[in-house]
Amino acid sequence: MATGPKLLVFGDSLSFHGPGGGCAADDPRLWPNIMAERLGGSAELVAGIGWNARDVWWALTGDPRVWADVRRADAVVFAVGSMDTLPSPLPTYLRVGLRYLRPDRLRRMVRGGYLAAQPHLAVAMRGRPAVLPPKLTVCYLDTAVGALRTLRPDLPIAGWLPSVHRAASYGNVHTARAETAARLAAWSARAAVPLLDLPEVVGEHVLAGHGNADGMHWGWAGHDAVGAAMAALVTPLLGEVGAPTTGTRGQAT
Repeated sequence: MATGPKLLVFGDSLSFHGPGGGCAADDPRLWPNIMAERLGGSAELVAGIGWNARDVWWALTGDPRVWADVRRADAVVFAVGSMDTLPSPLPTYLRVGLRYLRPDRLRRMVRGGYLAAQPHLAVAMRGRPAVLPPKLTVCYLDTAVGALRTLRPDLPIAGWLPSVHRAASYGNVHTARAETAARLAAWSARAAVPLLDLPEVVGEHVLAGHGNADGMHWGWAGHDAVGAAMAALVTPLLGEVGAPTTGTRGQAT
């Protein structure tokens, strides 16, 4: 049983998808668990497919299991922001609402049509609008950090900059990423929340086609690199609570 730090990770599918698809949160090959192993502790993952900073705020304020996790955590990692930057030709409320269409045949037809059109629309609309405007990504994360620091002023908090992708399903378009990354970097300095430079760690892995065939999620080598880099980022925040057990790589901003 792990006796080191308890790490609470808020994430999107990058935290639980491997080269073949989604995995159970306790899969030791996923980066949160690699990070925890290097620190001699354990990770609790709160995540969902397509989650952005707004979803994390909703989980933090609306899930009583998360309230309990916050009370026990030695550090929190906000591993979101990447999905915020993806092209969203349909407004989020319409895109997400497709799942509620009935009858089933209509839902499948409309969803299939949208998925077929999405890459072409992403190109035609030059990646705009994004799933979440950059200023809202920063706003939700800043509000979440403020809430945590109100409850637990000394709780270490870290995050990361948005990942990159080569996803044909989005027309290989990623226009909003640069602005979101710049705003997050500026917020990081103001809020004293260190951020992992995710593209520095896993960008080549993704863009060279070594990850999932969808061009977005990572292979196990990517998870290993991110887990090691995040362990290095979190270690000085923990003080004597935990320390990495092996070498690390990656850069923080």
